[in-house]
Amino acid sequence: MKKLPVLAIGLVAAMAALNWSQTAQGQSDGWVTLLDGSKMGDWTEVGKANWAMKDGALVADKLDGKDLSYLVSKQSYKDFQIKAEFWTDEEANSGIFIRCDASDKIDSKICYEVNIFDKRPDPTYGTGAIVDVAKVEPMPKAAGKWNTYEITAQGSHLTVTLNGQKTVDVQDSKHASGPFALQYGSGVVKFRKVQIKPL
Repeated sequence: MKKLPVLAIGLVAAMAALNWSQTAQGQSDGWVTLLDGSKMGDWTEVGKANWAMKDGALVADKLDGKDLSYLVSKQSYKDFQIKAEFWTDEEANSGIFIRCDASDKIDSKICYEVNIFDKRPDPTYGTGAIVDVAKVEPMPKAAGKWNTYEITAQGSHLTVTLNGQKTVDVQDSKHASGPFALQYGSGVVKFRKVQIKPL
């Protein structure tokens, strides 16, 4: 009878060591880091901006030409969660486009656009909204601070959470799968971490 607690303690210790080992290798929770403070990651750029790593973040503050710039993921995703940490100034126009129907031309007609645009003329589809799909009221402001987007797409169910506050919970089936993209349109835009977890 006295051997059971020792066995239990050993089992718990072994499980903890295994869990630590998996966590250390980044395998236990399914999250894949595509961009962090030390590396830009591997993207296809559509349109040109001056994207560069500065002070632990990927930064853009100028377009090279008239077209907006997008960093498009190399892979397509169907059901997933995205976590993205971003910072913008008040003039910024940015967003995260998901389930895009194509990878070489990105816009809100062929993707779901999770907006980052505090000064959008129609604020109902500004920061926190999915453009032309899910309005946000009142629109939260993102400028001047680090923010975290959590975006979940599972079947036709789409949710968006900004800094712990749910801004979108909607059913829509226009776009089933595809790559996702980070946008630079204007102002100063920074991303310091982008992760995706296939579901």
